[in-house]
Amino acid sequence: MILAFGASWGLLAAVGAAVSYGVLALAASRLSINTLRTVLFAAWLFHAIALAAGLLGEPPQFGFAPALSMTVWLVLTVYGIESRLFPQLQAHWALAGLGGSAVLLSLAFPGMSYHRVASPWLPLHWALGIASYGLFAAAVVHGWLMTRSEKSIRQAAQNNAGVPLMTLERLTFRFVEAGFILLSATLFVGWLFAEQLYGPGLAWQWNHKTVFSVLAWLVFAGLLIGRARLGWRGRKAVRVLYLGSGLLLLGYAGSRFVLEVVLHRA
Repeated sequence: MILAFGASWGLLAAVGAAVSYGVLALAASRLSINTLRTVLFAAWLFHAIALAAGLLGEPPQFGFAPALSMTVWLVLTVYGIESRLFPQLQAHWALAGLGGSAVLLSLAFPGMSYHRVASPWLPLHWALGIASYGLFAAAVVHGWLMTRSEKSIRQAAQNNAGVPLMTLERLTFRFVEAGFILLSATLFVGWLFAEQLYGPGLAWQWNHKTVFSVLAWLVFAGLLIGRARLGWRGRKAVRVLYLGSGLLLLGYAGSRFVLEVVLHRA
């Protein structure tokens, strides 16, 4: 399966990313801030090259594992930017573990080959979907940090997240709002151009991917309405966020995992 990665530079980049993530996960607390940022940037760059090797290869490949890998890479991009704005933000080891796992998973399951793209709308559909995945994943990470921070406050302990609770909450919902907009656009494009995307006679279908994605959209809509009208916040809001994100994960990555790994179908 690893050979399916195509070019050797893609494989080397994936190994480089995995090693860099491993260093971050195991030795983050012992590295200086400058060294930490250098290793994080190296991991981010290697990860990007590995993704490009699969998506831009001949033929391009995509599946549940590359989708998860790209989602994690987008989260790391957000984290890299935020760590400049909030130097006290502390989540290196957790994100490094996610990044390394995502890269290794993509090596093992590179996805199916696309010898031709059915429609010029398909890349847009993919891009919107993966971007919404990334934003909701970033919201989940911030929600997790928010829960840790809230727990530290209740226990009168030091805030492990390193960022004020209200700031984390505000960032969490900014990502939810942006992700909801992109998820809405993804579903709209999928509904409007279903036959062009997947071929004649393959109009909008209520399959597993569609059902889970629509359910996730409804949960996120409920979360935003609940926050605006009912003042949902804290652990209650985070639980709803986790529920919606879990449904969204099942929508594409889950259904593709079953097709590619369990059923061995494209």
